[in-house]
Amino acid sequence: MERLRSSPFHANISTALDKHLEAIHVVQSRRKDEIVNIFNRQRQGAPRDQGDRDILTLALAISEMSVTTRRVRTTLWCALQLTLPR
Repeated sequence: MERLRSSPFHANISTALDKHLEAIHVVQSRRKDEIVNIFNRQRQGAPRDQGDRDILTLALAISEMSVTTRRVRTTLWCALQLTLPR
């Protein structure tokens, strides 16, 4: 869209995209941690109750990603409106 406009967008648009990408990376990291911890617990025969913390941190990360997704969708819609010819 910036190429179509031939000018850069406001800094808030880039910031929103960066925060969304960061939230995606956090969710990926939490999911990997959960998988590794489940695998290690299965090997050790530990009780399943310890996995609740992993699930809660993953749920919080997904919740934050949901918020950033809504923000970035709105931001991109605004950027599109600025890009379209009048």
